[in-house]
Amino acid sequence: MTAAPQAPALLAPGSDATAAFRAAYQNRYTWEPGFGGYQGRCVWLQPGAAGEAERLVEGRFVVGADLKASVEGVADEAVHKAIASQLWEVAIHRVRRSFEQTHGDNTFTAGDTDAVGTEVIVGGKNSGDRYRIKDDVVTMVHRHIHGTVVTIFTESVTHTGSGYLSHSYTSRYADPATGEPKGGVSRFTDTFVPLLEGGPWVLSERLVETEAFGETPAGRQLFRFEALEPLA
Repeated sequence: MTAAPQAPALLAPGSDATAAFRAAYQNRYTWEPGFGGYQGRCVWLQPGAAGEAERLVEGRFVVGADLKASVEGVADEAVHKAIASQLWEVAIHRVRRSFEQTHGDNTFTAGDTDAVGTEVIVGGKNSGDRYRIKDDVVTMVHRHIHGTVVTIFTESVTHTGSGYLSHSYTSRYADPATGEPKGGVSRFTDTFVPLLEGGPWVLSERLVETEAFGETPAGRQLFRFEALEPLA
């Protein structure tokens, strides 16, 4: 009779968390080297305010092998920028970089463990950053980027068979000195599909819902990427 698999041992606070964090980092889904790019139709939807009609904008897009996104047929400059920004953000996170390239100058120490996961405290080059990991998934990111702090909580993931992709998650920006929020919490729901059988996996839909903050009202945007096909 085969013994049941044992749950992974919890990292003791203060212990070296490098191996555990490396496993979660390497479990992220990234595109294979030689990714050739893809194209399709893009759709942007925004519900209208009370008494106003829904806004819908359609165009075409290309993400090249160089991961640069171009959008055509969208005259509204803000919408054009929003669509291109989503495509660029997704593409940049699919780039495959080794653990040593990204984190070779950092150290990783285990903190406490809660329902979100085990805290990983970063020292070295990116000292001050923190993560949480659970079941080889990075469930929380707390990073200093360009004079601000972004905190992301991943709530559910899509398993591709070649790594995971975040499906639902929240993000918030804050002042690094005071911790005061710089805007409302944004909630993302991403849907990914394989471009061909077995991949590469690409974004087909992203819903972005942002809470009201100060004088900025709550917002909701839906991005759809359809009729997807690889570049020849």
